[in-house]
Amino acid sequence: MASELIIKGEMAQSAARALAVLDTDTKNRALFAIADGLEADSAYILEQNRIDLENASKKGIPAAMLDRLALDRKRISAMAEGIRQVAALPDPIGEVLGMTKRPNGLIIGKVSVPLGVIGIIYEARPNVTADAAALCIKAGNATILRGGSEAINSNIAIVKSMCKNGEGAGLPVGAIELVEDTSRETAVELMKLNGFIDVLIPRGGAGLIKSVVENATVPVIETGTGNCHVYIEKTADAEMAKRIVINAKTSRPSVCNAEETLLVDRAVAGKILPPILTALAEKGVEIRGCAETVAIFPGAKPATEEDWATEYNDYILAVRVVGGIDEAIEHITKYGTKHSEAIVTADYNMSQKFLAEVDAAAVYVNASTRFTDGFEFGFGAEIGISTQKMHARGPMGLSELTTTKYIIYGNGQIR
Repeated sequence: MASELIIKGEMAQSAARALAVLDTDTKNRALFAIADGLEADSAYILEQNRIDLENASKKGIPAAMLDRLALDRKRISAMAEGIRQVAALPDPIGEVLGMTKRPNGLIIGKVSVPLGVIGIIYEARPNVTADAAALCIKAGNATILRGGSEAINSNIAIVKSMCKNGEGAGLPVGAIELVEDTSRETAVELMKLNGFIDVLIPRGGAGLIKSVVENATVPVIETGTGNCHVYIEKTADAEMAKRIVINAKTSRPSVCNAEETLLVDRAVAGKILPPILTALAEKGVEIRGCAETVAIFPGAKPATEEDWATEYNDYILAVRVVGGIDEAIEHITKYGTKHSEAIVTADYNMSQKFLAEVDAAAVYVNASTRFTDGFEFGFGAEIGISTQKMHARGPMGLSELTTTKYIIYGNGQIR
């Protein structure tokens, strides 16, 4: 008897063939219907989300993780708006990427085509369910979703709504598949579903991504953890630096683009750190600092080596005083995860040096790291932040969910 995943894989493969040639108007009509349906079904989705939240609370899930799991009408409306933005974007499929004529008369071109079936393994963020499915549909891909156990009721409700409304508007059956068995065994089976999944994308913490990279036999696009830094250079405007640091750390600390480490130039640390760290402490942020930071701000706890490499996803910030931009870049190179890094400076040369030498998917000058997001970059929803260097890097929008094929026109040529 075929396993649940084999059956879902066969359904997704069949849907992917239909999606690959589905016209743009039908895809857009389905996406708009899905967006409207999510808002219409919000009461049911929120009811199921409350069950997940209650179960997670009983398990002692940290508050920051509960925030990732929680939905409300505003967040559902934001999910729906993201889907509408995806529908409004140009269709990436069928784009001709150049045509050349060879001396033998062959005309050779390259066109964009869907990847096929995309598997997505993610943790307790039900908004990923809607975002990922919408992007896959617009790019002509079927998707097999496997969310975390904490969000299973929310995910079932969201997928049920999306399938009902999408299929009613012309989406092929099987375009969106959800793996309801959240056991580790099923996750590993999904990672090895060769012949059914064309590419696998993990979204989550370091443990999940490490597991997928080590266990998968299907191709993987690695999305990275976010040990993100803000470096305050000595010429930085103090008020600007304060706004950026507070926003990057506290606007939503549970997400991968939140700041985890603050680096401050020694020349201005004594003046610039106290008001920033006081404001952070008032917002409930625990400060873990180097010896110089503790001397400047006695409320800080001494940082350990582990703190510099940790993605907290919580109200905790590591703080280090550095001797200048070279030391800041050296620290980021050693401990960063190549996600998002920022410098606050009034010196153009320092900004250009930081942009050139910091190796990350997104590098900012005088702005919060919190903007590393498909919606903020104008891509509509995103499927993840890729920190690898092959095929896709940074927020993954529609174009990153396509590949290419060559098309060749001849008139009887043989070799």
